[in-house]
Amino acid sequence: MKLSLPLLLLLGAWAAPGGFGDKASLSATAPQLDEEEKYSAHMPAHLRCDACRAVSYQMWHHLAKAEAKLHTPDSRGQQELSESVYTDILDRSCSQNWQDYGVREVNQVKHLTGPGLSKGPEPSISVMITGGPWPNRLSATCFHYLGEFGEDQIYKAHQQGQGALEALLCGGSQGACLDKETATREEL
Repeated sequence: MKLSLPLLLLLGAWAAPGGFGDKASLSATAPQLDEEEKYSAHMPAHLRCDACRAVSYQMWHHLAKAEAKLHTPDSRGQQELSESVYTDILDRSCSQNWQDYGVREVNQVKHLTGPGLSKGPEPSISVMITGGPWPNRLSATCFHYLGEFGEDQIYKAHQQGQGALEALLCGGSQGACLDKETATREEL
């Protein structure tokens, strides 16, 4: 019987650090997805902030990687991409396969998980559902932001830093990461 390395590592996580006879009981269940999470073509509202943060991270990552390959810095000492290059890079960042992302449930709250989405301590064990509708939803979300803000505005925010890009895409009065409590107070 041949076991893959990830499965062996997962099985190894169940052995407690006290010896071969001591075993800790760890369990995790897959998130129970509702109808919208399973079948909707759109990103469910409660996952839009995570999706926006994932898109922001991927745009920033792809642009930063391309800038690092440049040999000529601009007058401020930064690597600056031409418009045709950053337009192409942003399009490719939205067209990627998004297979590293999925949904998991921690403390009875569902979140997208993947590169750029870590929010503090990770659970000791969890189950992540990947594939299915998530890659298409993330790609559609990415192209939505590309259309809404445009390549020029996104690249300018990127040049100010990863936080500025996330603030542009996900913040603001209509942003996906708008604090609901703040919005309620403003409405009163």
